[in-house]
Amino acid sequence: MVEARAFWVEEPGRGAIRAEALPEPGPGDAVVRALVSGISRGTESLVFRGLVPNELKEAMRCPFQAGEPPGPVKYGYCLVGQVEAGPPALVGRRVFVLHPHQDRLVVPATSCRPVPETVPTERAALAANMETAVNILWDAGATVGQRVAVVGGGVVGCLVAFLARRMPGATVQLIDVDPTRRATAARLGLAFATPETATGDRDLVIHASGTEAGLATALALAGQEATVVEASWYGTRPVAAPLGLGFHPRRLRLISSQVGQVAAVQRPRWSHADRLDLALRLLEVEAMDALIDGETPFADLPDRMPHLAESRVLCHLVRY
Repeated sequence: MVEARAFWVEEPGRGAIRAEALPEPGPGDAVVRALVSGISRGTESLVFRGLVPNELKEAMRCPFQAGEPPGPVKYGYCLVGQVEAGPPALVGRRVFVLHPHQDRLVVPATSCRPVPETVPTERAALAANMETAVNILWDAGATVGQRVAVVGGGVVGCLVAFLARRMPGATVQLIDVDPTRRATAARLGLAFATPETATGDRDLVIHASGTEAGLATALALAGQEATVVEASWYGTRPVAAPLGLGFHPRRLRLISSQVGQVAAVQRPRWSHADRLDLALRLLEVEAMDALIDGETPFADLPDRMPHLAESRVLCHLVRY
């Protein structure tokens, strides 16, 4: 039996690295050595802080999760590694796996999505976030020529805005309360505004700030009969949505987006694997390196995670 090391949330606010025995690989399995993994700032911080509602524990399960919130739980889904053994077509290749932070793993080979040669290992850690961004735009019914506002300059918000900007004729503005996000927006070729300077009367508004104030901003920026997509997830926090004032007179359409299912408009033809492969291909653009926000050695993760869970870092890498 080969031993692996994995990061566990022992209880809210406290993590540890545990040793565990890897199972013997079967004929359809791959043995993967981790290279990097990414910390998904939104969901993982909620798990680490113990803010997952009991009634949503099953809905929030990620592939290869062990245990359950509030802990002990092994959680995460942004790992890039190299296949050491398994199907010949995968051996030696870099792959993305929706797996918690762990230095070696045995997983079904079908869960290993090959990383394109044109995508660096570090950038490939953004694949789960890119997959979310793709699903948001599918849920939104985004199309050419739209005037789009994205509220929230985190990783998902930046990726949504970046993809929306590539639609012919679209005008896109990334909005955040933190003026330092302007530099990130510039590296991605995006127009930036604060809530006070943002342009209203938008055809499509996507909210990804995870805050009540951000949702209010998103609703205020929507034009007549526009669509507002709520892409944030709040855990146990109650959220007051300002549905008075112009919400009804402007006949706004407020919808949710969540990556657990492929958007309905694509679901008959696209699998989860298809969507993840698309997300990896979309990461070929060098500018997306602007979303990589530092790294931590795997051994230091228990000490660093409390700070990372409370900070506004973008995609922070774990290096193995």
